[in-house]
Amino acid sequence: MKPVIGLTGGIGSGKSAAADAFEELGATIVDTDAIAHELTAPGGAAVAEIARQFGKAFVDASGAMDRKRMRDLVFSDAEEKQRLEAILHPMIRAEAERRIAAAAGPYVIYVVPLLVESAGHRERVARVLVVDCPEVLQIARVRQRSMLPEAQVRRIIDSQIKRERRLAAADDVIDNSGDLSALHKQVRALHEKYLALGRP
Repeated sequence: MKPVIGLTGGIGSGKSAAADAFEELGATIVDTDAIAHELTAPGGAAVAEIARQFGKAFVDASGAMDRKRMRDLVFSDAEEKQRLEAILHPMIRAEAERRIAAAAGPYVIYVVPLLVESAGHRERVARVLVVDCPEVLQIARVRQRSMLPEAQVRRIIDSQIKRERRLAAADDVIDNSGDLSALHKQVRALHEKYLALGRP
């Protein structure tokens, strides 16, 4: 079994940029957000169950889950969020396990935004890697990327685990408060470390 590194971080911390840098160095990336998008895209395996439980109003004209409507609902109602997660999480986990088993790279970067919050995360990964940056940077990056109002970005951050708790769970940390070259330098150093994990 290839070593599995759990990569996590708050919204806007730079998880995708870090994962892209690891992928360029030959790691296999298994991204739970990407899997969730596939499951809720037109014809996705979760769409029929979402329509059944939440109503057809939560499926858009293309046959995908209506992301904006669902986001507005789940970030204002914890029970509805749990109901959506009960549909998606088992499907995401099964597909992630399939992709990890088929990994071609020397190690797997398993991108899980809610890794530290999820039960049993330590048993599933060899190391926890946290991508971190100050909250003010998170807000600026998300607003630039998604055009969401600041209040909504803050609500999303508040719904996630506190930064201090995430850092306390980390085996490795990437400080992403600088530019891309600073990020890539840290990724290269960790790449060597993770290659060594996979050697007999």
